[in-house]
Amino acid sequence: MASQALQLFRRCGKSAAGRWLYSRLICWRAPYFSSIAPAVDELAAGRCVVRIRQRRRVQNHIGTVHAIALCNMAEMAGGLATDATIPDAMRWIPKGMSVRYLKKATGTMTATATVPAVADPTVAQELHAIVEVRDAQNDVVFDADIAMWVSPRKT
Repeated sequence: MASQALQLFRRCGKSAAGRWLYSRLICWRAPYFSSIAPAVDELAAGRCVVRIRQRRRVQNHIGTVHAIALCNMAEMAGGLATDATIPDAMRWIPKGMSVRYLKKATGTMTATATVPAVADPTVAQELHAIVEVRDAQNDVVFDADIAMWVSPRKT
C-alpha cells in the first residue's frame, strides 16, 4: 500500500488546484517548508519534483535564491520521494545532507529527487535521496545527497 502522502497526491495531483492544495497540506504538516512557498509538481515511488519561485523572502543579500532555501527545497523533495518509496511498515528521518552550490540560483528553481527502492524492509538501513535543482534554463545550480535513515516501524 502507498504512503499517505502518495495516496493524497494521487487524489489531488491531477489538477493545478489539487497540486496547490497538496503543497499547502504538506506545509501544514511540516511548517518550515512553508517558508519557501513550494509547489509539488510530481510524486511517485522513487521520484519527487518540487518547484519554488524566486521572490524576496527566499533571496540572499546578492539577489539570488538563498542557499538554505535550496536546502529546504531539497529536503522536502527528498523526504517526499523517500516517503513515497518505502513500504508502509517503515519510517524515515534525514540523517545528513551533503550539498554543492554550482551556479548562481536565479528565477524559478525545480528540484528533482530520486530514491532507490528498499533492499530489505525488515532491516534498518540508509538510503540516499539524490536531488538536483535546476534553473529555468535547465542548468543544474545545486545538488544534494541526503542520507535517509529508514527503519521498520515499532509495533
